[in-house]
Formats: sequence, C-alpha cells, structure tokens
Amino acid sequence: MNKSIVKIEHLSHRYSTAWAIKDINLDIRHKGITGLLGSNGAGKSTTMNILCGVLNQTEGSVLIDNINLREHPIAAKKLIGFLPQNAPLYLDLTVDEYLTHCAHMRLIPKDRIKAAMTEAKERCGIAHFSKRLLKNLSGGYKQRVGIAQAIIHKPKLVVLDEPTNGLDPNQIAEVRLLIKEIGEERSVIFSSHILSEVQATCDTIKMIEQGRVVFTGTVNDFNNYIAPNSMLLYFSNAPELSALKAIPGITGALPTDNGWLRLHFDAAPEIAETVVELSARNGWKLREIQLERSSLEEIFAKLSNKVKS
Repeated sequence: MNKSIVKIEHLSHRYSTAWAIKDINLDIRHKGITGLLGSNGAGKSTTMNILCGVLNQTEGSVLIDNINLREHPIAAKKLIGFLPQNAPLYLDLTVDEYLTHCAHMRLIPKDRIKAAMTEAKERCGIAHFSKRLLKNLSGGYKQRVGIAQAIIHKPKLVVLDEPTNGLDPNQIAEVRLLIKEIGEERSVIFSSHILSEVQATCDTIKMIEQGRVVFTGTVNDFNNYIAPNSMLLYFSNAPELSALKAIPGITGALPTDNGWLRLHFDAAPEIAETVVELSARNGWKLREIQLERSSLEEIFAKLSNKVKS
C-alpha cells in the first residue's frame, strides 16, 4: 500500500471560544485533485492554513509524507506548494524577479534557480512575460504566476485556495486546465465554494460545513448522493396522464414544453422498467427515457443540512 502524501488526523481549531473546524480527517495517497468543498465560512481556509503551516492547530496532527508538520515545519513545508486565496504577489517586481525571490524562500540551491524558474514559467504559460511587471498582468496571468510560485520547488503536495476566484470564464477555463495538468504529476488540494468548479476539476471531494466533514467520496458519488425521483419520457403515442398516474409508485405526471412527459415517483428507480413494459403492452411507443439526477444545489443543500439536524 502507498504511504500517505498527506494525512490529517482529528484536526480541530478554535478561535477564542468558537470552533472553526472540528475533527477533520484526510488521507491522500495518490496523484490527482482532491476538492475541498464548502460554503463561505465553512472552515476550508482554516484547514488549508493549518495544512500549509500558516496556522497552528488547537488539536490533531498533520503529516506530509510522514513528516509531522508541527514538529518539523521546515522539512514538511519543503514538500508543500501553497496558493492562498489572495495570491502573495509583489506587484512592483517583474515575473522573473518575483519567482527568483520565491525560489530563494523555497531554499532552492542557487545553481538550480534559473532552471526551476524556466520550468515553472513554461508549465504555467508565462515565459513570454518574464520581464513584465506583475501589476501590468491580467487577473488570469497573475493567478498563473501565483501557481508558478507554488510549484517552482516541485512539491509533492500543491494546495490551491479558491484559485479561480475573480476570473472571467475564459481565464477560469485556462486555469482549470493548468490545474488538471499539475494534478497528473502530483497531489493537489483544490478549495472552492463553487460547486461547478469542483465538479469540473476534481477527482474526489471532501465537503466541510460548519467546521465538520459531511461528505467524502468521488465526484460521481457526490453527483448521485440523492437518489433520482423523477424521469423524462418521450412517446410517439403518448397515453393520457391519468394512465401514467395510475401506475403504482408514480406520484405525478406533467407535460414539458418540448413534448416530453415528466414522471415523479416515490418507488425505486426500477419503476422505469414497469413503464417500459406498460408502454410495449399498450402501444404507447416509448422512444426515450431518462432518469433525472438531482441538481448540484440540491445535493449541496442536503449535505449542508446534515450539521443542522
């Protein structure tokens, strides 16, 4: 079995008398992108600040490649690349000046700094802006520079806090693709409160609400967290709605604007087989049937309510 790249055990932190996070656990043993999902104020940034050594936790432990972050902070931080929500850019420096500064901070040997900078710039698509002042870059390219400083020392773990925040749709698509490429080579933790961003970018999801973990699983597990309770059907010889409503387990039948029918049910999804059999028997000529998945917002809401019940 592969050893953990990052292992968080029973992590808790308290500001004054209020707990920001409570009993967070995380174990990553592979490359890829883990999404840390949660609404604003859920505890994501606190978790990542502790994970990256910016904040000391009240309870629990963080191990990076089996190195205890609190006991051996320098050794552990050498293995971490971090882009906080507001990229720590010095806007009066050029891209090269800034990345040289970051390389020194990362304790990269002087004779390897130039090669490390070149590789990071090429990976992030900013080589042609080497002499450009950071304040003269667009938001998307500033974010690319922020990602470049996070990977310049080739860390095993890259932590990105809301990396697409404030970007336009084209910039989001570009940064998302860059993050996916990084995830092919190393472990990435991607934090966001935007459901569609996590769904489009991540392989697995860990959701935090009110400082507690309410979901852990794959993106597919998340998408199917709530079992479907409606289906869309298209008939060439559609029956009367009353005939469909009479089927045991069907709770409602309504026409849609495009000629389909929507059935709501409270039975198992196998109800679709019953509808297919009845269609063949009665000559309804069923042409297409689709189970409807719950929306991401519905799933998010249901998971959020876990901590309130």
